Amino acid sequence: MMVDEPRIDEGGTSSGNLQLMSRSTYFKETALKNIFLLCAFVAVMGVALIFLFVGWRGWPLMADIGLGSFLGGAEWNPTSALYGILPLIWGSVVVMAGALALGTPLAVGTAIFLSEIATPRVRSIVRPAVELLAGIPSVIFGFFGLIVLRPLIANATGGLGFGAVTAWFILAIMIVPTIATLTEDALNSIPPGIREASYAMGATPWQTIYKVLVPAAKIGILDAIILGMGRAIGETMAVLMVVGNAPVFPQGVTVPLSTLTSQIVMDMPYAAGDHRTALFGMAIVLFVVSMGLVALVRLIARFQTSMDRGR
Repeated sequence: MMVDEPRIDEGGTSSGNLQLMSRSTYFKETALKNIFLLCAFVAVMGVALIFLFVGWRGWPLMADIGLGSFLGGAEWNPTSALYGILPLIWGSVVVMAGALALGTPLAVGTAIFLSEIATPRVRSIVRPAVELLAGIPSVIFGFFGLIVLRPLIANATGGLGFGAVTAWFILAIMIVPTIATLTEDALNSIPPGIREASYAMGATPWQTIYKVLVPAAKIGILDAIILGMGRAIGETMAVLMVVGNAPVFPQGVTVPLSTLTSQIVMDMPYAAGDHRTALFGMAIVLFVVSMGLVALVRLIARFQTSMDRGR
């Protein structure tokens, strides 16, 4: 900010114009504002165009056979013009639920350890290791599940080793960075005075954690779990390599099954006509689920904000 110093005359009065901002600075500020507005516009338009493209390519079949038949059909057999995706939806739900059941306690426990228990030296080792998990390509997790976990599960169950259980272990590890990082942020956002008040009343560190800190951060933890859910349901390559890719209702957690994402990847290279349109219809379902999860996170955040204002 540039200010022209006023001139003082003999009578002690000031003369001259007080310039709060130079013209060049004004133009720079305006240009930066427009650039940032353009970035936001491009991001929103990108999402909108993707949704319109997927919807335009996938809706014709859904309108032809009926939304109920598409979502509720019990058989996926494109060669016989059967495009029911209910087995694939069920497979996605089973894989996601098991991954959350295994990964959430691990991730939340890791976050509590890093935030409340670990020494700075231990924290400097564990946190980068957790963050590194987020940077490992999913295909590497898939190779690990295919080469290491699948034979172990096959020996333990007497089957092939493909199925929901193998995917659970892989996805549980993959969602740890997402849930752990956001949960740690939620715990660190709690004012230190709450911890001090708990200790002043005679609570032990463990009592402070599970009776004070975790309840206080429950909204943030729930947001983290929902985002981890989106990570699990949208994973493709790792799941593709370990579930067995059988588009039927699974008779157990140790038999092959298929998910929406894995079936799209499997069929897209050779699909044509209604088959290809059906795959775009499956993409619409995934898109709607993702938007629903994001909307749920936003609603929870608004609910938390309204509660904080009410206090």
